[in-house]
Amino acid sequence: MTSPLWLLAIALVLVGIAGSVLPALPGVPLVFGGLLLGAWIDHFQKVGWFTIVVLGLLTILSFAVDLLATSLGAKRVGASKLAVLGAAVGSLVGLFFGIPGLILGPFLGAVAGELLARRGRNQAVKSGFGAWIGLLVGTAGKLALIFAMVGIFLTAYAL
Repeated sequence: MTSPLWLLAIALVLVGIAGSVLPALPGVPLVFGGLLLGAWIDHFQKVGWFTIVVLGLLTILSFAVDLLATSLGAKRVGASKLAVLGAAVGSLVGLFFGIPGLILGPFLGAVAGELLARRGRNQAVKSGFGAWIGLLVGTAGKLALIFAMVGIFLTAYAL
């Protein structure tokens, strides 16, 4: 009966990888769920609790990477504190509007913050693009964390 469970574990990891690029899916948590299922299948004999805790910490870190990258992207182009805050808020609010919200949320949040700081339309757009570039960097960071998680799991499983 373990074959269908292994297929489910692998499917969760693959969908999680896709979810780290497609904002509608919770990518890293799905990967963690697949790896946890894989460890559970063998009663945590090959992949123990220490490894699971490390994978859980990397999952939590992915949330911080996501929010910080967007905010720092805006800050990197000289955005005001309100624009950086707006990018972070836009990222969170964008979660409720699906893929368009997740793509446009950081941009619009940074633009709104910059306009509230009265720094002008050109700087607002520049800050918005900085936030969007930060979003791309955050996605790359999440992918790196996912591949590190899979590598850690496979190493623990092989030992």
